[in-house]
Amino acid sequence: MNDKTTMPPEHGVSFGEAFKVWARVAALSFGGPAGQIAVMHRIVVDEKRWIGEGRFLHALNYCMLLPGPEAQQLAVYIGWLMHRTLGGLVAGLLFILPGFLSILALSYVYVIFGDASVVEGLFFGLKAAVLAIVVQAVFRIGSRALINPAMLAIAAAAFLAIFAFKVPFPLIVLIAAIIGYLGTASGSRLFRTAAGHAAGKGAVLQDRDSLLGETTPAHARPGLGWSLKISAALLCLWLLPVALIWFVAGGNSVFAEIGVFFSKMAVVTFGGAYAALAYVAQEAVQHYGWLKPGEMLDGLGLAETTPGPLIMVLQFVGFLGAYRDPGSLNPMTAATLAAILTTWVTFVPCFLWIFLGAPFIERLRGNAALSGALSAITAAVVGVILNLAVWFAVHTLFGEVTVFTAGPLRLEMPVPSTIILPSALLAVAAAVALFRLRMSVLPVLGLSALAGMLWTLL
Repeated sequence: MNDKTTMPPEHGVSFGEAFKVWARVAALSFGGPAGQIAVMHRIVVDEKRWIGEGRFLHALNYCMLLPGPEAQQLAVYIGWLMHRTLGGLVAGLLFILPGFLSILALSYVYVIFGDASVVEGLFFGLKAAVLAIVVQAVFRIGSRALINPAMLAIAAAAFLAIFAFKVPFPLIVLIAAIIGYLGTASGSRLFRTAAGHAAGKGAVLQDRDSLLGETTPAHARPGLGWSLKISAALLCLWLLPVALIWFVAGGNSVFAEIGVFFSKMAVVTFGGAYAALAYVAQEAVQHYGWLKPGEMLDGLGLAETTPGPLIMVLQFVGFLGAYRDPGSLNPMTAATLAAILTTWVTFVPCFLWIFLGAPFIERLRGNAALSGALSAITAAVVGVILNLAVWFAVHTLFGEVTVFTAGPLRLEMPVPSTIILPSALLAVAAAVALFRLRMSVLPVLGLSALAGMLWTLL
């Protein structure tokens, strides 16, 4: 298929103008997926009028079905829809680049100056704020996902499975998807899905009134040739570097472990960064020993305060893992290479999912069973995020933790006498700012970081 980078005349948007638009979206992509999708909708639909409301929501619903960050995948999808393959690649890469560079620079600061009192105080404050933000995420996602007793039961079961019995996150997602699919296919009222993701209120831009129109561009129509070729190329770009590292460095090297582990995460990260972090925290902290529990909060704090997908926190995890186990390399060199590798195996699959499935997206429209599976996954994700909030609270607010085991049951219990009062008070203050005063995330993070620095200095 011809895949030129110039726009068809009827679209009226040059590739250069599109590049500027996607760079602007990337620079403003703070605040997690909800904020990023809102920014994209405002610029692409409301301001530029490239696509209509219906097409935007249809693309978003498809991205919600996929593992990985839906906001970045939505950028890839719209970029591909408007400017073919190169448009999707540019939109997706620009969405990642600011966050990658920001977190890489902050990771250098973290390992070089992390013991300095000011920097230590900054992360002390960020940890408390991030704990409140994760709790807010539980309520925000739960209010949309737990729409009936069945979804509530799935969320509760997912929480107990991962919190008390350490059931792997991928297995929880798979079981939830099967339950949701079968429940919806059976016609049960309990598994009816809610309305689509509202992107905004007010006047709605109809597809027919947008620059793209309501017809499907020629390159976006189903065709196995292009889809299989680009998918095969992306699959090789994703897995061949991992196989090469495994062959050269050995399966026990930190780079091979990072490549394999985060490749696996790229396949199972339904529900976004918060859900994935619960699984990452268990494996990276307890199994691989790449970082400490509190450092997971530090990394999430970095991701919250920089543009781009929150899943970029995985880059920080890979950075610390290689920094502490560099092998024959300089620690900073090893850490930098690991950050690049982590980002590579996390996001190359995102392009693969879009380019593989986008030409066939119309075949997914109106499929109630698939919608039911997605709703059940989202409900399970609420339980997983609640586990993440509890895990963070235990390791942030208390100095000591005991482990209670009985058969398959394994509970991490805090020692009440070791509560860290300054951290607890700061977490409560951040929660009040978010829930009661309805402050946005960035000011809360900034004020908490400032309070942490002042407390450490004093």
